[in-house]
Amino acid sequence: MKILTVVGARPNFIKVAPLHQAFLSCPAIESKLVHTGQHYDASLSDVFFQQLNLPEPDYHLNISEGSQSQQTADILLKFEPVLAAEKPDWVLVIGDVTSTFACALSAKQAGIRVAHVEAGLRSGDDQMPEERNRILTDAMADLLFVTEQAGLDNLRQEGVSAGKIHFVGNVMIDSLIRFRTQANQLNTVGKMGFMPNDYVLMTMHRPSNVDTLAGLLRILNIVEVIAPRKTVLFSLHPRTKRSLIKHGLLERLSAIANSKLLEPQGYLEFLNLMEHATAIITDSGGIQEETTYLNVPCLTFRSSTERPVTVKLGTNHLLADLDPETVQLTVDEILAGRIKTGQIPPLWDGLAARRMAEVLCSQSTKPDTKVSRVIE
Repeated sequence: MKILTVVGARPNFIKVAPLHQAFLSCPAIESKLVHTGQHYDASLSDVFFQQLNLPEPDYHLNISEGSQSQQTADILLKFEPVLAAEKPDWVLVIGDVTSTFACALSAKQAGIRVAHVEAGLRSGDDQMPEERNRILTDAMADLLFVTEQAGLDNLRQEGVSAGKIHFVGNVMIDSLIRFRTQANQLNTVGKMGFMPNDYVLMTMHRPSNVDTLAGLLRILNIVEVIAPRKTVLFSLHPRTKRSLIKHGLLERLSAIANSKLLEPQGYLEFLNLMEHATAIITDSGGIQEETTYLNVPCLTFRSSTERPVTVKLGTNHLLADLDPETVQLTVDEILAGRIKTGQIPPLWDGLAARRMAEVLCSQSTKPDTKVSRVIE
C-alpha cells in the first residue's frame, strides 16, 4: 500500500512526525512525503523537519506566494503530475490549511482515496478559510480520523457513513509526549534568563487579528496592560511582523517595558516556553490543544473554537475580541491563583498515529467502488 502524506504548514509538520514513524513500523505501507511549500519561510518549515526527525520530502511543490485561490490553483497544477507518477493507494491530508483541501481535491479528481487527519472539527464560522477547508475536505474523504468527541458528533450530524469514521485521538499530542523531555533538556526558558511561571507567552497570526491597523493596535494595548503585571514574551509570526512594519508599529511594540519580542521559535524551543508559561495568549488552533495537555491557562482570541474539548475539559478560555480590559481581568484571575483546572481528553495518550496506521493497514489496496459511486 502506497501512501502520499501531504504537509504544507507548521502544524502539519508536528502532526506528520509520529505518523511517519508509525508508517515505518508497518511493512505493508510504503510512505512518501509531499511538501507543498505553503509555509515558505525557513523559520516555519526547515527547523521543524530537523527537530522532528522528518526526512527530506520526496516531492517539494514550491507553490507560489499569493491568495488562497492562487495557492489552491498552483497546488492543483503541481500535485497532479505527482499523483500520475506515483499512483498511490491513499493521499493523507492533515488539518485545515489550503494544502489540505487542494491536495484532497486533486486526489479525488484522479480517483485516489483520501484520508483526513483531524476530521470533523467545526468552529461554526464559515467566514474562516480553515472552516471551509475542513468541511470540503471531510466531504471528499474516504477515511476520517477524529481527535475528539465533537468531531464524531459533527460528522454524524452531517450524515457521514459510520464506517468511514475512526476516533483515534490527537496526533499533535503524540509529538508533544515524544519530544517533551528533549524540549526541557534544551532549557530555552533558562537560557533566556527566565524562571518557570515568570512570564506570559504570546503569539498572534490570524489575518482577522493582525492584518488591520485596528487589530494591531488592540494587540499592542494588550501587551501594554499585561507587561506591568508579568513579563510578556511575544513570539512574532512572519505575517504579524510584516504587518507591524507596514503600519509603522514594530518600534512601538519593541519599546514596551517588561516585554520581549522573539523571532519564530523552533518546535522544541516553543514547547519549552509553553510548558513553563504562567499563561498563553494566542489565536492558534494547535496551541489550544497543547496547553490543554500541559495544563497551562490559554487565552484564545476567537469567538468560537473548532476544538471545544479544550474549553469543556481543558484550560482554554475563549475571548471573543481583542479587548485589553477583558484580557487584564482574566490574567489577574490567573495571577491570583484562580486557575481553571483542566484534564487530558480521551485518547490524547501518544498512540494516535499507531491507531491510524493500523486502520490504514486494514484497508484494501483497491478502492471501494460503491464508495466511489456515492462520492461521484
